[in-house]
Amino acid sequence: MVHSMTAFARRETDLYAGALSWELRSLNHRYLEISLRLPEDLRALETAVRERVNARLARGKVDCICRFQAATRTAVPVDVDRDNLARLLAACDTVSAGLPAVTPPGPLDLLRWPGIVRDEPLDTAPLMQGALELLNATLDELVESRAREGKSITAVLTQRCDAMLEQVAKARVLLPDIRTGLRRKLEQRLAELDIDVEPGRLEQELVLQLQKIDVDEELDRLANHVGEVRRVTASGEPVGRRLDFLMQELNREANTLGSKSVVTDTTNISVELKVLVEQMREQVQNVE
Repeated sequence: MVHSMTAFARRETDLYAGALSWELRSLNHRYLEISLRLPEDLRALETAVRERVNARLARGKVDCICRFQAATRTAVPVDVDRDNLARLLAACDTVSAGLPAVTPPGPLDLLRWPGIVRDEPLDTAPLMQGALELLNATLDELVESRAREGKSITAVLTQRCDAMLEQVAKARVLLPDIRTGLRRKLEQRLAELDIDVEPGRLEQELVLQLQKIDVDEELDRLANHVGEVRRVTASGEPVGRRLDFLMQELNREANTLGSKSVVTDTTNISVELKVLVEQMREQVQNVE
């Protein structure tokens, strides 16, 4: 199944420690490039997060943003570090002794000083476990979104493949008339010149001209490449790079068909084929 590289997913949950959310954005890119933003309490998860994203995605520029808002706790006892407080008060007395009329710091000023109030340590183990579980759910949503977009891309590619085969069939129908017309045109020119030409010489010249405009191989390769596009899009592997290569091959055959064209009809077919290839290439750029 074809997966797109363009998608967005967001999940959030409320834990005992606070509100947690993951936001994943992916865009088309030649390789897998992961940009990660984690809150300070979850920095230790960077390796685990990258491993999970690598296991689920093959290509794309992926922005992974985790946000955490700690829960507001009420009626939490204030634990004062008396040793630090004593040292701070002693320092305040020392400074005040050397300065005239200094207003001593108030209780609230002292409580705001770093190290005076002991913060209750946050148990990060449940928080990390919850973050990884939420990441897995967000990745599921992202992959589902990429799969839905991939179905739309597959539908477009299938439609363009059908249109290309129609153009190939149209060219095959025209070839016998083109060969007959070339022979007739060559005979008319010789007749206008009023030159006697040996039949064998005429046949040799005709064969040379037909070889120059022979596009049977190009039409066969076009049909084969279209069949390969169908086969690749039906596989369950990341196929973006292979499809990009097939677009180059299809465009090459369409150009060769145009260069060998001697009538307007086949020139128009070549132009139409190149338009279809370009439309497919635009879609393939987003395929994983």
